[in-house]
Amino acid sequence: MKITAGLLALAPFGAFAQDCPVEGDPAELEAEAVVEIYDCIEARMAEGYAANGGPVAAEFRSWQVTSTRPALAGPHGERFLQTFANDTAAEQYLTFAEDGFTMPAGSVLAKESFAVKEGKAVPGPLFIMTKLAAGGAPEAGGWLYAALMPDGTEMTIQQSFCAGCHLNWEARDSLAYPLEEVRRSSQ
Repeated sequence: MKITAGLLALAPFGAFAQDCPVEGDPAELEAEAVVEIYDCIEARMAEGYAANGGPVAAEFRSWQVTSTRPALAGPHGERFLQTFANDTAAEQYLTFAEDGFTMPAGSVLAKESFAVKEGKAVPGPLFIMTKLAAGGAPEAGGWLYAALMPDGTEMTIQQSFCAGCHLNWEARDSLAYPLEEVRRSSQ
């Protein structure tokens, strides 16, 4: 499933383009190449998101990273994602359980993203999921969805759009984990 262009519209390409060249098809990049691209673009992404001034934007990079490197995840518009879990979320999230659990209220996941456009890495949105107290947002599986543009401005998010996809993983509390080959465990 691809997210519509309206949801993931970015500022003009040149506004966030880095000197982070990418050769070849992004879907076929070797792990080392993805790490090299991430190393090149990560400081710019962190700086842009932090311009928001909110607590998630300012703190998420100090949370537990849940994968060994970013990986392509089609549901987020063919972007590479790197997911971070706050202290409340980390222990349960990093078990990557398949069913029969509910994340604790106050769990927050922040997924930074980048895409490859015209042979360069381009920062994407910071996607944020916050688990609400029991009874909160029942139509969205108890989650509040938000996102920040690469410059830190808040994106308008339709909860039903995000929930519509995440509820495909209802048995595991609406969590679509990083790809198996990049998962980092809590052990």
